[in-house]
Amino acid sequence: MGREYAGCTEPDGYDNVVVRGNLTSGHFIAFWTAQGRILAGVNVNIWDVNEQIRHLTHSGNRIDSAGLANRPDVPLDELAAK
Repeated sequence: MGREYAGCTEPDGYDNVVVRGNLTSGHFIAFWTAQGRILAGVNVNIWDVNEQIRHLTHSGNRIDSAGLANRPDVPLDELAAK
């Protein structure tokens, strides 16, 4: 198993965890969000996305949580550009 973490949040500093992928399969990305902004993310057994996750955590952009979770066909770097 491989994983990388980007960003930072306190245990009570977020209001939602958004999962993109499948927890059961062990291949997913989880995002900790607050007020629609991504504070932190972890990619598990999904490679070459840590830079995009890092960009999302630093962008301050609001992200549609449902779109983030339900649209894996939309690349992370496109979400970061919005």
